[in-house]
Amino acid sequence: MSKKQTEHSLNGKVLLVCGGAGFIGSNFIRSILKKYPKAKVVNLDKLTYSGNLDNLREFSDEVRYTFVRGDIADNKKVNAIFKKYAPDYVINFAAETHVDRSIHVGALEFINTNVVGVYNLLEAVKEIGGVRTFVQVSTDEVYGSLELDSGVEFTETTAFAPNVPYAATKAGGDLLCRAYHNTWNVPVVVTHCSNNYGPRQYPEKLIPYFVLRMLEGKSLPLYGDGRHVRDWIYVTDHCDALELCLLRGRAGAVYNIGADNEISNREIAKHILDYFGKDEDLIEFVGDRPGHDRRYAIDASLIKKELGWKPKHRFKDAFSETVKWYTENSKWVGRVRRKTGVFNPHIDLWRKHNIKE
Repeated sequence: MSKKQTEHSLNGKVLLVCGGAGFIGSNFIRSILKKYPKAKVVNLDKLTYSGNLDNLREFSDEVRYTFVRGDIADNKKVNAIFKKYAPDYVINFAAETHVDRSIHVGALEFINTNVVGVYNLLEAVKEIGGVRTFVQVSTDEVYGSLELDSGVEFTETTAFAPNVPYAATKAGGDLLCRAYHNTWNVPVVVTHCSNNYGPRQYPEKLIPYFVLRMLEGKSLPLYGDGRHVRDWIYVTDHCDALELCLLRGRAGAVYNIGADNEISNREIAKHILDYFGKDEDLIEFVGDRPGHDRRYAIDASLIKKELGWKPKHRFKDAFSETVKWYTENSKWVGRVRRKTGVFNPHIDLWRKHNIKE
């Protein structure tokens, strides 16, 4: 980072991380605690099925780290946390994120966390005060779908066009952030990131889900024709970008975060098969998911130009390291499995009724 970028620091500051027991949130906390020896982190997490305190076990006895179990949809809990710890910075990872669950289980939990929870945080920032920056961590899925091979990318001014309940609830929370900044000058920054991958990701997500199926000798189920494209980013590159947004982002700004790695789901499956030395006949095509967006692609030029961020990891190398991590950490996988059982029951149900001939 340049001198200008290191003028701001979290040392001596209190950072409230909402949803810090999840995949991205725990990676962010790990990065902050290692980088800033005088920073204090308060982790507020509901511990849903995908939240895992094992992700932060190394900091369990760290005096600079405090875990509080709680739900951001509980406004009394949120207000109590703000009053007790007086955070200087707030970043919100807390979210219901699994698209299949929003379709097959229903959207109510998604509305409670992704909309009502964000409202509670914004109200606390507005009414209790003392917060320098509130970062709302969001997704590129709020923008909807792009055509394959169109060359078009999502920019910060792309209109929201969510196609599934999950994305619609995230868009609702993001729009609340915009409204609170424009109406009450709440110092909020919203980020829209592409698909993350890396160690400790809950195995309902594509890459760890496929890796673990390989280890179990099972097929790799792909929705539709498997040509759906996602823009992949290594999780620590995302965390670096979020740190810059927290410390140097413009209040009211939106920043897209992506690493220019457009790869189809079928290609991801092939990469995993190649890693294990398996043939493509293990790919199993099933009927397509409702509202399945065709392609995501992020234009991240604004955050690169304005905050000086750029990804550090090449997909090929980071992908291999990610797959290797899951193959070498069976104890972590076992603890998660004992806690939650089947990692993605929704696609298994879909497979039974929608196998493509």
